[in-house]
Amino acid sequence: MVAHAQFAKMNGLGNEIIVADMRGRADRITPQAAIALDHDPATKFDQIMAIHAPKTGGTEAYIEIINSDGTQAQACGNGMRCVVQALSSETGRREFTFETVAGILTAHEHADGQISVDMGVPRFDWQSIPLAEPFHDTRNIELQIGPIDEPVLHSPSVVSMGNPHAIFWVDQDVWNYDMERFGPLLENHPIFPERANISIAHVTSRHAITLRTWERGAGLTRACGSAACAAAVSAVRTGRTERTVTVTVPGGPLLIEWLENDHVIMTGPAEWEFSGSLDPQTGAWKRDETPSQGVA
Repeated sequence: MVAHAQFAKMNGLGNEIIVADMRGRADRITPQAAIALDHDPATKFDQIMAIHAPKTGGTEAYIEIINSDGTQAQACGNGMRCVVQALSSETGRREFTFETVAGILTAHEHADGQISVDMGVPRFDWQSIPLAEPFHDTRNIELQIGPIDEPVLHSPSVVSMGNPHAIFWVDQDVWNYDMERFGPLLENHPIFPERANISIAHVTSRHAITLRTWERGAGLTRACGSAACAAAVSAVRTGRTERTVTVTVPGGPLLIEWLENDHVIMTGPAEWEFSGSLDPQTGAWKRDETPSQGVA
């Protein structure tokens, strides 16, 4: 019989997250377990952040990120803030260094509870995003949806924040666009061999962007931290904003700073909902009778 793993159900600006403690275990959360958890209204999530024992010296943990369809993700900024809050509650520490499939990242919890995550360095060359064919200028590529002579969306900026993003710039309210219809089509467009996160962005000032995102492997989300970072750096590259912006997603605002050393810092909140234990193989779970805001 497989021993259950402790988890915390959390959210980052409405981005639904499960933080699962897989430290000291040899197994992993299966795609079947992830799908089962997502199908339960109580544990429905955008990403699972599975905390594993560190693989690299100088890191606190290796974080495996799992989408609600059971596939692997490379980055999840909102999920990393949830991990930081959970581990801070458990240990009392404020500074953390984690490893993900996308590389090493650092994070810090501030005294006011806001959490900053260093999301790393964006990549703009077409092979690193990746795209299926060469584009030497990824500030805007040839891609559109709708009639050829009057496309609904066109010419996105593309970038990797450890995962692929396409940002479509619009002059209207981002809620005027049918993301449930366009999102799946664009996520799976042949130009994106690893699929892509699709965002619609409206720049409202030199320091503000409004954003909606269809998240690869998860669908419509109230917040996608890596998409907010992708929109911010792409806005700078296309001359739309300064290097520090507030990106407002449906769940609320995120502060994004593109530093001169090229690192992107995302700052925002995380919220604990409840704790429990889950079966990593099947997704069967139960709620803790005595709630704990850590994950151990």
